[in-house]
Amino acid sequence: MIPRYSRPEMVAVWEPEARFRIWFEIEAHATQKLADLGVVPQTAAKALWDWWATNPKIDVAAIDAIEAVTKHDVIAFLDWVAQQVGPEARFMHQGMTSSDVLDTCLAVQLARASDLLLADLDALLAAIKHRAMEHKYTPTMGRSHGIHAEPTTFGLKLAQAHAEFARNRARLVAARADIATCAISGAVGTFANIDPQVEEYVAEQLGLTAEPVSTQVIPRDRHAMFFATLGVIASSVERLATEVRHLQRTEVLEAEEYFSPGQKGSSAMPHKRNPVLTENLTGLSRLVRGMVTPALENVALWHERDISHSSVERMIGPDATVTLDFALVRLTGVIDKLLIYPERMEKNLNRMGGLIHSQRILLALTQAGRTRDDSYRLVQRNAMKAWESDGALQLLDLLKADAEVTASLPPAELETLFDLEYHFKHVDTIFARVFS
Repeated sequence: MIPRYSRPEMVAVWEPEARFRIWFEIEAHATQKLADLGVVPQTAAKALWDWWATNPKIDVAAIDAIEAVTKHDVIAFLDWVAQQVGPEARFMHQGMTSSDVLDTCLAVQLARASDLLLADLDALLAAIKHRAMEHKYTPTMGRSHGIHAEPTTFGLKLAQAHAEFARNRARLVAARADIATCAISGAVGTFANIDPQVEEYVAEQLGLTAEPVSTQVIPRDRHAMFFATLGVIASSVERLATEVRHLQRTEVLEAEEYFSPGQKGSSAMPHKRNPVLTENLTGLSRLVRGMVTPALENVALWHERDISHSSVERMIGPDATVTLDFALVRLTGVIDKLLIYPERMEKNLNRMGGLIHSQRILLALTQAGRTRDDSYRLVQRNAMKAWESDGALQLLDLLKADAEVTASLPPAELETLFDLEYHFKHVDTIFARVFS
């Protein structure tokens, strides 16, 4: 985790002290249920909770020092807790294995990270909706292959982004539910030395569900789906960021990132206003997606368990969630403060001499009785003249001067086919679908 691209709320989920606190709660809840079942003394559970009630500081350095000797993180933690609690601590971890602690803790952390990401998505969706409503009917150029196609509205561009991130939110809700599982099943997952009731109790106390069958580790298809979902969300971040970057190009300049007073765009060229935030978002999105493949490769473990997944998850768990959290918040700021230029959009719409209406002419000619191939030929030969004149020639004028065209479409009818508002008659319908 790099501080430059980290927010404290998400970083806190992954701090060592936070992890050890979750470990303790897992162990204490398990001990409590074992005491209720008569497997260990009630005094053991009481001793743990009494110590915890003092809100003790977790001495991370001391635990690390023990691990330096034991070469085992869970044993080091248990030894340190025993030093604090006393003899009753010997009843901790009865019938459990390290993966019970590690996997259940990771589930808690990923669930908490998901909650922060869901809040991020809610804020982003609100910002996109606000700007979409603001520019619902702002005409702009729709492009395919980067080339002028037909008119759309800037509100529709944002409505598409809203629908996409709403789908991403639903995906993350499902991924959170899938990942929030608890395993307290002991060695190789058979519950031979611990009652399944303990797992159910710990799961309930931590807001998780019990893993149906855990082999000693929680199956990693759950984690693979979680990180794949983060990767899809990152792709959507990049898609919207790329749109802003293109719109900010000097030749387009229909929208641009907010440029604050005192901000400088280049160390060499004082005139520069660069899309640095959305370029940054593109890079961060690549990082998040890069963590998906290792998560997929973690699914295939040897037999009931190995730890080839462990080092991977210790890195991608914090890094993927911290990076995506930062990216979503940054994207929300970009959209919220985005500078939008309707006048430049209008200028670009008129840039190519009315070529954006070519499809309407094509359809009108076919409806007037000409074949589609013949209609296409007539429109294209005039459109190419306007194209090659770089917009100096107007398509409407060229069509009016073409006897073959006017034989089917009189000049007055041709003029009606160049109405910009025609393209926006279903904007309300689309907005109702997206924002209902």
